[in-house]
Amino acid sequence: MVSDFTRFAQAVQQDTRTDDRATSDTPVKSITVLGGGPDGRLLAALFLAEGFAVTLFSAYGAEMEMLRSTGGITLHGDGPVGTYPVGRINSPSIQVTAELDVAVASAQLICLTGPVHKQRTYAMVLADHLRDGQVLVIAPARTFGALETDWLLHVGGCMVNYTIIELQQLPFWVEASANTLQLSACKQVTAAVLPSGRQDCMQALGAVCPQMISAPSAIHGGFSDAGGAVECVSLLLGGSAIHRSKDRLPEGAVPLAERRTLRSLIENQYSLLLLKALLGERRETARRYGVRNLPDDSEWIELYSGALADPGARRVPDLQQAVDTVHCAVIGSLAPLRSAADLAGVDTPVTDSVIATAGASLDRRLDVAGRQLHAMGVDARSPEHTRRHLESISRGER
Repeated sequence: MVSDFTRFAQAVQQDTRTDDRATSDTPVKSITVLGGGPDGRLLAALFLAEGFAVTLFSAYGAEMEMLRSTGGITLHGDGPVGTYPVGRINSPSIQVTAELDVAVASAQLICLTGPVHKQRTYAMVLADHLRDGQVLVIAPARTFGALETDWLLHVGGCMVNYTIIELQQLPFWVEASANTLQLSACKQVTAAVLPSGRQDCMQALGAVCPQMISAPSAIHGGFSDAGGAVECVSLLLGGSAIHRSKDRLPEGAVPLAERRTLRSLIENQYSLLLLKALLGERRETARRYGVRNLPDDSEWIELYSGALADPGARRVPDLQQAVDTVHCAVIGSLAPLRSAADLAGVDTPVTDSVIATAGASLDRRLDVAGRQLHAMGVDARSPEHTRRHLESISRGER
């Protein structure tokens, strides 16, 4: 069933004029993926499956060695199942390199993947290497990923005419084991483009992410991100929540792998109440910025937690992956939401408490590391002025 949010986004998209500074109509053929983690490997394989010329960049020796030694990236589950070769010369293959300038020189579309701190690093380094007409894809972007990337490029002195697309999620949930990725399809992926009005640049992404819907602007796209709320509640509180559920396991038993899903960690009244409180604060903050047609709570939760069981299930990550996920959830989703709320005069006591809990649990200063609108040059003279300033940035008028 098509949601109100989907209909709203599609309607606004139809009414949006194409920016006369938009990039060339030349079809995208050459794609570079920055990051050799599971996100980067997934996108590289998906683009190769659709016939694009793909280069994957990694600055890490362990990632490069794994890619070269296995000779391919294998996809199981949903999506284009198969093994996609790496490093072959005379046949379609993902080419790998540790040279950033070489990787991006001829790319039409450049994907910035991985955790938030790596995406930030890529943006700062890319400022000296971009050329007119290139398209950057932030995946997953979380809240205000495109706005932060645009700001970092400007701080780096980048003066070329680029476009940024943010994907709030990847098209699949990924469970990685070396170069084998087990995929489970997401129900819907929200995308936004900066400057707004350049939706034609999204065509190449539609080939690998058919469930993508276009938000009217990066502001709308950022507020649609419920990932941080779902991940923090499920991974920080899910362990104790399981023991309160009605399906208690015998002592010493462990749940079946197919039942260890993120959705299973929030299927109780306590987690759901907390989640709805977090989403309520996001919804009220979004309303102050003119964003009203967000999904209802149940749909929002399902979009980011996945199904309770296959198909469409999002698996519970291992301990280190859970730590990394919570870290990104706070600095990339909850912190920027609180920043926007502060500028708009909205109280966010539940969001504040989850940020503090996550920081204490991980022993990190997540409040300092998080995305902050004022750090992106957003003027805060008044809530109304802040809203207008954000809208002008989303139009490419920084």
